Amino acid sequence: MSEEINKAEETKEVSAEARWYVVHTYSGYENKVKANIEKTVENRGMQDQIFEVSVPLQDVVETMKDGQKKTVQRKVFPGYVLLNMIMNDETWYVVRNTRGVTSFVGPGSKPVPLTDAEVRAMGIGGQVENLDVEIGESVRVATGPFADSVGQIKEINIHKKTLVVSLSIFGRETPVELDFAQIDKL
Repeated sequence: MSEEINKAEETKEVSAEARWYVVHTYSGYENKVKANIEKTVENRGMQDQIFEVSVPLQDVVETMKDGQKKTVQRKVFPGYVLLNMIMNDETWYVVRNTRGVTSFVGPGSKPVPLTDAEVRAMGIGGQVENLDVEIGESVRVATGPFADSVGQIKEINIHKKTLVVSLSIFGRETPVELDFAQIDKL
């Protein structure tokens, strides 16, 4: 009997693990869905169950009519929103009943979490454990428009996987928000 109870407890622990899920939305509603879910999470105090809502973006260089090149951000997966959450009846209900959400990705009504390989391939999640920097520490920007700049960490946001680094731009200290993946420890 005690073995059955232990197995049930192990199952609960495994199911209580945060995983990445994909939600299908109406086209063009991705940012609105993200904002609505984040607002609901805040209002219901569900920060311990739904950790991150993400609409992955990528920089794309477009050539304008006058021949100038312009960098714009495009959605990597139009019509989809990624969620890092613990799947249970309450979180399923909140996400599924958000205006603009059509369904979770998965067979029937059963959401299927992304595999670890899929998460790594998308470049989301999994980097929190590797970050061993503290506020006040100096770091080098590895990628982006501020590449090779050195600055001091002012804030760290573990859940959003971002940090604010004070960089010297045109002789003035300027706070810049960067992803964990964009910095190298000195």
